[in-house]
Amino acid sequence: MTMSETEMMLKGYGLTTAEMFYHMPDYTHVLNTFIWQEYDTAPDHPNLFKFIEFWQDEIEGPLHSVKFTHRKLISPGEWRHVTGEFQLH
Repeated sequence: MTMSETEMMLKGYGLTTAEMFYHMPDYTHVLNTFIWQEYDTAPDHPNLFKFIEFWQDEIEGPLHSVKFTHRKLISPGEWRHVTGEFQLH
């Protein structure tokens, strides 16, 4: 059974975005980019590394480098204790 995006976020998943630079198969001196985005868990990022392994096994263009970022979309709210209130006209 697959989880909805909301269920995944509540269980600690965050949005991982990776930019992959790879060599064109016929022109190895030319770099191209591919953007990958999926919900994943930090710090291990199992879905990202599974995709990188798939790329290395199945895609002809060899990877040059991968940049990625991870952002949790649901986090604890910011709370401030307010002891007074000023009213301006």
